[in-house]
Amino acid sequence: MRVLLSAYACEPGKGSEPGVGWHWATELARLGHEVVVITRSNNRDSIEKALADASSARLQFYYYDLPSWGKWWKRGPKGMHLYYWLWQQGAYRLAKRLVTKMQFDVVHHITFGVFRQPSFMGRLRLPFVVGPLGGGETVPVSLRGSFPAKIAFREMLREMSNKLAFWDPSVPAMFRQATLIFCRTQDTLDMLPVTCRDKSYLHREIGLESERIKREATPKMAGANFLYVGSLVYMKGIHLALKAFAELRKGRSGATFTIIGNGRDEARLKSISSALRLGDSVSWLGRVPHEEIWAHYCRYTAFVFPSLHDSGGTVLLEALSQGLPVICLDTGGPGAVVPTSCGIKIPVKNRSEAEVVGDLAAAMRNLADNPKLQEQMGRQALEVARVRTWRDVVSSAYADIEEALDVPIRPRRCSSVLKGQ
Repeated sequence: MRVLLSAYACEPGKGSEPGVGWHWATELARLGHEVVVITRSNNRDSIEKALADASSARLQFYYYDLPSWGKWWKRGPKGMHLYYWLWQQGAYRLAKRLVTKMQFDVVHHITFGVFRQPSFMGRLRLPFVVGPLGGGETVPVSLRGSFPAKIAFREMLREMSNKLAFWDPSVPAMFRQATLIFCRTQDTLDMLPVTCRDKSYLHREIGLESERIKREATPKMAGANFLYVGSLVYMKGIHLALKAFAELRKGRSGATFTIIGNGRDEARLKSISSALRLGDSVSWLGRVPHEEIWAHYCRYTAFVFPSLHDSGGTVLLEALSQGLPVICLDTGGPGAVVPTSCGIKIPVKNRSEAEVVGDLAAAMRNLADNPKLQEQMGRQALEVARVRTWRDVVSSAYADIEEALDVPIRPRRCSSVLKGQ
């Protein structure tokens, strides 16, 4: 197939949305498809350097950005949405020119993968694939009281924007024009118009590079030592993890909690740590280069990721790929990504903050006190990681796409994706 891929975020060596755009593009080319990618001009240098190191004749990039007068919108989160909307308009015009020169079998909007942010590629009158999309996840009502007023207000605005998303005519038009829609979570799928449900599937958007997956689990440092990697924002639930860690430390002075990342709520979270008198038992390492983070995954008792409304969780897969058990909340993407064989998922529905914090502390204690359980979960984590590679994720999605388009398909290895649930 020849695929036209719309990837606003697409950059090698990055996680999150840029990593999704890059890995879907390169994996499609490895699978034998001809791939033409439209992305931003400011990604150009890193992309072309990566292509020079490992060039692919089946992969072409075309770049577009707004004129200089429009770039100042990118400086803040409010203007970013307008910039993105305008970029999509320009990317569509570039795609329209490409379609006059090349014949495509499908156009696929991959990033940003947020259901309320439109793509205009459906206007090309080609088979149109959207997603995998997220963004429909919400903080459980019973846990919203754990937020400061300003953060709670911010979350309320986010939920309002979800509900008002379809007031923008371009959003329902995108779903109406789509041939197939992939969603990351059931929460997002439930946000779609009922008329789209028969062409919507649950599918993961994140995967692993197979060479990153450890061959066997290695012994971790003894004791109760926990790791978090990610943004320092309230929605990641770090305030809950800190309170749980404080409970764990009662009678266990040697426990440690290492936190990697930065973000807008860093000062508030450090203030919570101080109020809990956690002192030097919590290490705030700040932003760490991605390559250095891999070594951290190998050192700890468990990876703690109590995010309240993630739709994915790349760091979860990275932790599993290094044989590190996971403790997370059973909600959104983490609840779907982490099997019970290699992690402990804390139920959140209709449960209070105190109950969730208590269960997080109990999970930390359980893994710290049971080296055999930790070892068993570490081995299972590697087994799970081996069927969560980028090739598994992308090939499975394109098997569905090719079936829907009724075109010949190459044999593909099946993957453990959530489909049609």
